[in-house]
Amino acid sequence: MAAALPHSHLRLHFLPPLHTPDPSSSRRRRLRPPSPLTAVSRLQNPTTATHPVLPPPAPPPSAALLAAEGASLAPRREHRFPGSVASPRPADPAAGSLAEAEDAVLRRALEVRRAVAAEVLVAALSGGNVGGLTYIKKLTARMGRFVDRVVVEAAAMRRDRPELAHQSFNARARMYIQESGLVELVKWFKHNSMTYPQIAKVVCACSGDLEKVRRMIKWLRSIYVKGEFLGRVLANGESFLNRSFEELEEVVGYLESCGVRKDWIGYVVSRCPQLLNLSMDELETRVRFYTDMGMDEKDFGTMVYDYPRALGFLSLEEMNIKVQYLKEFGLSTEELGRLLAFKPQLMACGIEERWKPLVKYLYHLNISRDGMKRMLLVQPTIFCLDLETVIAPKVQFLQDIGVRSDAVGNVLVKFPPVLTYSLYKKIRPVVIFLLTKAGVKQEDIGKVIALDPQLLGCSISRKLEVSVKYFRSLGIYHFVLGQMVADFPTLLRYNVDILRPKYQYLRRVMVRPLKDLIEFPRFFSYSLEHRIEPRHQTLVANRINMKLRYMLTGPDEEFAQRVREAVERRARFEAGKAVLETSDAPETSKEAGVTEAAAAC
Repeated sequence: MAAALPHSHLRLHFLPPLHTPDPSSSRRRRLRPPSPLTAVSRLQNPTTATHPVLPPPAPPPSAALLAAEGASLAPRREHRFPGSVASPRPADPAAGSLAEAEDAVLRRALEVRRAVAAEVLVAALSGGNVGGLTYIKKLTARMGRFVDRVVVEAAAMRRDRPELAHQSFNARARMYIQESGLVELVKWFKHNSMTYPQIAKVVCACSGDLEKVRRMIKWLRSIYVKGEFLGRVLANGESFLNRSFEELEEVVGYLESCGVRKDWIGYVVSRCPQLLNLSMDELETRVRFYTDMGMDEKDFGTMVYDYPRALGFLSLEEMNIKVQYLKEFGLSTEELGRLLAFKPQLMACGIEERWKPLVKYLYHLNISRDGMKRMLLVQPTIFCLDLETVIAPKVQFLQDIGVRSDAVGNVLVKFPPVLTYSLYKKIRPVVIFLLTKAGVKQEDIGKVIALDPQLLGCSISRKLEVSVKYFRSLGIYHFVLGQMVADFPTLLRYNVDILRPKYQYLRRVMVRPLKDLIEFPRFFSYSLEHRIEPRHQTLVANRINMKLRYMLTGPDEEFAQRVREAVERRARFEAGKAVLETSDAPETSKEAGVTEAAAAC
């Protein structure tokens, strides 16, 4: 019966029976110690020693005793916080199974090994002077996959390399880290301005094969990827580390055949490493997406060089959606192809986040769809700008200086690049120059900008100042120049080399006063050889004269009609003067006769 009970029950059976000790018997035992001879003989001859008489076995334990002992061996009940209303759940009978216990032990052992491997890695990086302790710990915390690799390889060394079987796990882990060359590679990454998250990402992506990383770096150098971009390429395009070099060479060769020059490949890969992750089928599909719009090899290669992400970053679905939205402005497929070749950054803009709010804003400025199309074709960068921080402040500035709200849309359609200029470095300085140096009045500045918004794009030092100095040198006063600019704002945008021969012809050949030029500053807008000289010669041949406004404006037929009318007026005038002289002669003679008769009387 004792053999069938557990160990704790056996201990209970061998205990002497519980009874009250007799004090007299204990006193007698203390008064009768064993003799020394008897004790010595027992030690010398233990076989003859007398064994103590065991008490009779105790009765089997009761059910209450077994329940109490089982309760003492049961696991502690689950902690319940104060106020909990959930009833305690019964313990899972399978939780204490032997399999789960072994799994828990193995997991605990694995955690210990991982912690040891991490400490060894920290020590190795610290010994290699990679950086400070805080930097190394942050780097190690992100290299969990490499730490697991160290644990596996250190355990495999004991089996695969008998010479290291006697060494400890720490020594084998240290040996693997040293042989992998991780410390030198991390130092190289850090030297190339890679952050510790990027370093950890590359090291974990290569599955511990750091030699492949070195070969990949050598291959990237062969396609002209510069050293300062190597770390960025490895960090952002980590999935191509698992591709063969034959596949990568095929991708590069196909890009070269599509118009991307060989010396551009390194720059393209540096800006968009995701291109190396594409399969050949996907890459060919993306190339056809652009070539079907009419792009030739030159346009396609230039587009990829300007913005490689347009080819390798977006999904094909996103690219199709954006192309269809741009076609809603009335663009044809060929126009869209030229547009994307010129500004491929459009493919990176979101429709809901950027384009739709901008279109709604332009619509409220009374800009039609044709006007938006012109803005898109002339300056597509506008559709890449932020509405609230870039476009709206410039429109508000135009309204503040006097441009009417119904004319702002015409200004933007006439000169879309004005939205791409800096408000404080370009637009405001030009307006201030026109008000101060060019003599334009405050109430006329809005009119000037509305008539010729291209003035906002002129350089102050190389264009506007030179023109103002030339007109002032002609003797035109400051406020008079402001009136001329208000009448004809384009006056300040002409090149002085073009203005000088026209002015000389006006003063020396036509013998016109400066007042005529002030009254009609548009004189400088007409061609000297094709308009001014021929019409002046016509006037001289017909011996007539007219103001510059009537001489130069209008087509040739209208000018010829004006000349005929002037000739007829002159002829009538000359004929009327002759008749007047003829009719005056008889009257004079009659008066003379009357005078003579009166004198005779």
